[in-house]
Amino acid sequence: MKHPSVQKLYAYWDSLRGARSAPERREIEPAEIREILGDTFILEYDGPDRFLFRLAGTRMCSAYCRELKGQNFAGLWSGEDRNAINSIINAITTDAAATVLGYRGTNTQGRTLDFELLLLPLRQSGDGYNRILGLCAPVQSPYWIGVHPICNHEIVSTRLIWPNQRPHFLRRQRDPRHIAPVSTVAPNPAGHTEPPVFAPQKDVAIRRYGHLTVFDGGRT
Repeated sequence: MKHPSVQKLYAYWDSLRGARSAPERREIEPAEIREILGDTFILEYDGPDRFLFRLAGTRMCSAYCRELKGQNFAGLWSGEDRNAINSIINAITTDAAATVLGYRGTNTQGRTLDFELLLLPLRQSGDGYNRILGLCAPVQSPYWIGVHPICNHEIVSTRLIWPNQRPHFLRRQRDPRHIAPVSTVAPNPAGHTEPPVFAPQKDVAIRRYGHLTVFDGGRT
């Protein structure tokens, strides 16, 4: 997690859940995250390939130049990326896995902008993790955002965080002597970003979600 807004929302969500895998939807207090409300959203799981926006912040809607409330989050993606999103949502709603996703958006004029996306499980009325608290933050604010809508997406990095893990930035807060930079993607010689490659250790459990391979590890 590199974007300050993403870190802020995760820390707030983590403080609410305590020892649980996820907090209740009713525990979210908008006033406590007012600085980042424009980038936040809530999804309702409505079945396979249907994750509807219940709420969507003004800055996120501005990037798409339209109101997103009531629309299908999965409909923003296509091809293998849509399959990946379905697999990620399945991990969130089934196993309460938080997700940090980097993607590159392309607007109607062909210009690109990188985003960091956070997806966090929420409980609703004891029916499991059927709500998702999210935040979508652009890494820059170009002049055209809000004028030419984002219309295509390309996933460039994905990290699933299981309930008994703590992200790197939270561990650093506990140990102020640790100042190593956080990096989730690395540039290649062509200047593009690619997902990091993880080498599994011996006897590490492996799970599959669609075409994603998840290696257990990194727990505190």
